[in-house]
Amino acid sequence: MVATATLATLVIASLASLFMAWSIGAGSSGSTPFAPAVGANAISVMRAGFIVGILGLLGAVLQGANVTEAVGRELVVGVTLSPVAATVGLIVAATLVAVGVFAGYPIATAFTVTGAVVGAGLAMGGDPAWAKYQEIATLWVLVPFVGGGIAFGTAVTLRDDRVPERLAVPLLAAVVGLILANVEFVLLGPAGEAASAAATVAAALPGPALPLRVAVSLAFAAVVAFALAQDIARDEAAGQRHFLLVLGGLVAFSAGGSQVGLALGPLLPLLSDASLALPLTGLLFGGGFGLLLGSWTGAPRMIKALAQDYSSLGPRRSIAALIPSFAIAQTAVFLGVPVSFNEIIVSAIIGSGYAAGGAGVSRGKMLKTALAWAGSLALAFALSYGAFVAVDAVL
Repeated sequence: MVATATLATLVIASLASLFMAWSIGAGSSGSTPFAPAVGANAISVMRAGFIVGILGLLGAVLQGANVTEAVGRELVVGVTLSPVAATVGLIVAATLVAVGVFAGYPIATAFTVTGAVVGAGLAMGGDPAWAKYQEIATLWVLVPFVGGGIAFGTAVTLRDDRVPERLAVPLLAAVVGLILANVEFVLLGPAGEAASAAATVAAALPGPALPLRVAVSLAFAAVVAFALAQDIARDEAAGQRHFLLVLGGLVAFSAGGSQVGLALGPLLPLLSDASLALPLTGLLFGGGFGLLLGSWTGAPRMIKALAQDYSSLGPRRSIAALIPSFAIAQTAVFLGVPVSFNEIIVSAIIGSGYAAGGAGVSRGKMLKTALAWAGSLALAFALSYGAFVAVDAVL
């Protein structure tokens, strides 16, 4: 039997988690994936918000387990987050992200949640998880350079008159297909595990697993490239728009898989009690539904801000921005590292913008965004630490 006080705390924490999921859906996972497509006039703002909500929900259910586990159990060692600590961390982080949404600035959600959870955990008397922090910090530092650099190189290639677009764009689609063939989904793996389409098909064929997996991946990439080449041959502009929309969908799906863990992770320790245990899939669906609500109700504002304020995007630069975003997002999901989609997309948009000589890139906006990213981590940590100490003293 669950004690009344425990149940009340769980309800409050769940509401805070839902608020966090809404804030993320309205902010990073709901606004960033289709911002380049909107900037390129490939889709309307409202339709983008609707589609990204559906895809984010699917990504949360099918890929959300890794990051959820990391946020809930790997950021602090020596203690398990108490119900009060989880609630404090969620409320602090969700409030800061929501402020960013309504102010029109892309607060880095992963920075905010990580700072809040670590602050509450250390205030409880836990020890820093230095190895995990090093892994997270490495990815965070590399994202702007890797994502922006790949976007810059891709955009330069697409703008080069010596490289025919009818060849370059299908080759880029082949790279995306190669990644997609090796993305892991819970539906394809045994109970409690995930597997990729390439690994699943290779396992069903006779012969050595690794060569078969490589062959299946290359075959899938070739099919994707051929399909897009045929589309471009019929209508080059329409083919580019179709590719751009598919990329936005893949990034939206990846955002759901990564960002849902930021909302649900702190709840995991609360549900470790057998009397409160819920299937992880059900928990992920609830978090994904919160992302969906945020995308439908709050994302259009941020989509407009990203699409119009950071860079004047055309189809080529939008494609260049989304390809590294998809690759980095799936890398983070695979590693179970919380990552900010605002950081990923904004860095890629800026990189692709500089390929056109920096046209449309607002340096003032870049500086303010970078300060918001750094400040969100420090502020979330300080507020969460202080709030837990104050609440704990009262209780």
